[in-house]
Amino acid sequence: MTNTVFNMGLTKGLSMRNEDVDIKNEVLNAERRIRGYVRVTPIEYSHYLSSLGSAKVYLKLENLQITGSFKIRGVMNKLLSMSREELSKGVVTASTGNHGVAFAYAVGRLDLKGIVFLPKGVSKAKVEDILAYDVKVVFYGNDCLEAELYAKKYAEHYGMTYISPYNDIKVIAGQGTIGIELMNQLSDLDVVLVPVGGGGLISGIAGFLKSIRRDIKVIGCQPLNSPVMYESIKAGRIVSIKVKPTIADAVAGGIEPDAISFELCKKYVDDFILLTEDEIKEAIKLMLSKHHILIEGAAALPIAAYVKAKDAFRNKKVVLIVTGRRIELEHLKDILCR
Repeated sequence: MTNTVFNMGLTKGLSMRNEDVDIKNEVLNAERRIRGYVRVTPIEYSHYLSSLGSAKVYLKLENLQITGSFKIRGVMNKLLSMSREELSKGVVTASTGNHGVAFAYAVGRLDLKGIVFLPKGVSKAKVEDILAYDVKVVFYGNDCLEAELYAKKYAEHYGMTYISPYNDIKVIAGQGTIGIELMNQLSDLDVVLVPVGGGGLISGIAGFLKSIRRDIKVIGCQPLNSPVMYESIKAGRIVSIKVKPTIADAVAGGIEPDAISFELCKKYVDDFILLTEDEIKEAIKLMLSKHHILIEGAAALPIAAYVKAKDAFRNKKVVLIVTGRRIELEHLKDILCR
């Protein structure tokens, strides 16, 4: 691997606190629950990226998923796994955007009552999408972790159920259904590059894929301005670090102190690649110019990571998980005028 890839040996000799978690069966059960509510998203061969790095590169287009990101998978699996009594008391969540949109859509689809807590300064485009649904929106805190911790306390106080964006095995399993689709679409893949924030998406995908084939490499992609999961795994515990603003806002901020996704990432994620803001923006521009596909900052992380570390993937079959499409018009204008 090149020096842009942090080869930390994460799958060797690391145990989980939750040893009874059977990711494979959780994902298979999630698949049965949610299949009528989500799309099987396409996987597209990228001639440009393949030629760039002498590999076979495929894009898993979760930006074409219902609500515009992969998040509907986890939210729907969680809600459909709950009892009627639990659902009748109402549900609460916190989000920087995509999870909130998926939550708002899902509670409307299932005719439930819900509240979304958002940190101040969240993307206007995502707020507008959430407000398009019949849910209550409350702004609290300056980042996603502050909003999450407050929403959790709010739910406990009022007897409601808190739906975590990543710290819930049912949510993680829902995201992991992407792994089932990958196995059906491209079973001989070698490497998967996945954006990482709280770690729910990569935990589900990696946990399932490695239950089928241990040789598949799963690499996390994070912005250099907010590498909380990477720094936490390097430290062996969830850490609180000062983060900077990033265009990959969907993966920015801290991690809950008891996050199960942290333990799953320790067990299943092989490496991390950290990306600068310029690298992320260039990847957004690349997707528009070469594939005519609009993506948001977090979704650009795997593209940027592949370009940065392309020599490490020579002669490999690589899948890039393109997670969402919401991006502010002002940000897009800035990128295109660079």
